[in-house]
Amino acid sequence: MQRPRPNPIIGVVDDDQRVLESLQSLLESADYGVRLYSSARALLESAYFPEMDCLISDIDMPVMDGFELLRAVRAARPQLPIILITGHPELLRDLPPLDPGRYQLFKKPFDGQKLLTAVSDALRSPRQRSAGS
Repeated sequence: MQRPRPNPIIGVVDDDQRVLESLQSLLESADYGVRLYSSARALLESAYFPEMDCLISDIDMPVMDGFELLRAVRAARPQLPIILITGHPELLRDLPPLDPGRYQLFKKPFDGQKLLTAVSDALRSPRQRSAGS
């Protein structure tokens, strides 16, 4: 029997170390466990990937961008809530078609409290609860 974890684990992917550190501080202040990744590939190869409860990812990253990561995560973990962030809103025209409610989007700079609310809402969604059952 699996023991429940005390705090949800949030994965964060961004190629900007300052953004990673900022999001880590924000999420830890709300008692979330945080795993940081400087690339999409690092996240996908991580031993922690199967245990994550929510993912926050930048869109504009080298090698594998946030859209490619989104598709890879959907294939591996279809129920995992995803929050995309970008400092380049012009990239949003390339957003792949997805079912509404399958991800959320924030433009940098974003309000930290709104992001925390989005994470909390994602963790409470019926889709996420059924994935954890």
